[in-house]
Amino acid sequence: MNIKQEIFTLVGGRVKMRRGHYNPTSDAVWLAAFAPRGVKSALDVGIGTGGVSLCLLAHNPDTHITGIDTSDKMLSACRENAELNGANVELINADINTWRTTRTFDLVITNPPYFNGTPAKHNAHHNVDLGTWVARCIARVRPMGTFCIITDATTIACVIAEMSKKLGDITILPLFGARNVAERVLISGRLGSRGISVMNRGLPMNYDPVLRDGLTITDVLSKLT
Repeated sequence: MNIKQEIFTLVGGRVKMRRGHYNPTSDAVWLAAFAPRGVKSALDVGIGTGGVSLCLLAHNPDTHITGIDTSDKMLSACRENAELNGANVELINADINTWRTTRTFDLVITNPPYFNGTPAKHNAHHNVDLGTWVARCIARVRPMGTFCIITDATTIACVIAEMSKKLGDITILPLFGARNVAERVLISGRLGSRGISVMNRGLPMNYDPVLRDGLTITDVLSKLT
């Protein structure tokens, strides 16, 4: 057995992941890089195998992360990946639509299991549309906390419509594919803020300073201005 072939890395080698039936894509790296720095607590909704959370910890090592998922198989894989990185992540088997909790977090982050509006197979049993998913996530954000999401570009109207009900300081960052068309969109907002919305200049999805060098979006945009 070749251990090296079973492990791949993200964020310029700072995060190690075991290969399995579901491997995080660059979406996980982008979402973690988009999140604010210095948050004390974060909730990863639909944590899967832990790609977003472990990348987030690479940027914010002191953040306490709670992750929820409805799949025991995913949670088990996430636990293994956390141990591989020496990370402590609180894992809970829960559905965001029915989770009975009063807990709120400085940051709620999600890479929802949707592609063109259709739930991915491993989370199809959530049986909830994207707008409801976003609303349930926002309900777990504490006052002046932040909600961050990466979503397919075709769903941006639905996501922003739901976010605008309770969030301000909405920030949008398109990610462009090979045909210079936005394929993914990063969106964040703050609960209780009345700040205006901002559309940042887009970046290519294969942008090495984020994917290979491990820079945050804040780092990148400051260098481009």
